[in-house]
Amino acid sequence: MESFILLAAKTAEVAETAERGGFGLNFNLLESNIINLAIIIGVLIYFGRGFLGKTLSERRSKIEEAIKDAEQRKQKAAAALADQQQKLAQAQTEAARIRSEAEGRAEAVRGEVLAQAQTDIERMRASAAQDLNTQQEKIISEVRQRIAALAVQRAESQLRSGLDPETQQQLIERSIATIGGS
Repeated sequence: MESFILLAAKTAEVAETAERGGFGLNFNLLESNIINLAIIIGVLIYFGRGFLGKTLSERRSKIEEAIKDAEQRKQKAAAALADQQQKLAQAQTEAARIRSEAEGRAEAVRGEVLAQAQTDIERMRASAAQDLNTQQEKIISEVRQRIAALAVQRAESQLRSGLDPETQQQLIERSIATIGGS
């Protein structure tokens, strides 16, 4: 500590000298305090070496530790990145496989649906044709019945209007004779 006080005093003394005479070189060893400066620097090196060396080595070890830690984190991050990239590639492969399976299933279902639709269409056509034939037969039957009913009704009306009682009597007798004679 005394060394620092002496150094401060000498520095103040040098500053006063510079103010008085300005700046210049002083080759007088005793006045220029080169010996004192050398002693102070020697004492600082001798006593400060341990402290400064310890401080620098601690700082160096902390820096080395930080560098090692950063390198370890970098390696972990690189490993994690590689792992995630591998998982991504697997996921993409799986997605492509699922997509192709889905497309295959969709195509199969599409074929089944088209085949079922074609079958349904054929069944509906057959059913419609059958229904049409049934309706046609029903209508023809109804028309025949109406025609027959109208023919009978017309025949009855012609017989009633066109036959007088005498002609009716002759028709009845002929019918009986025909029945009886057969």
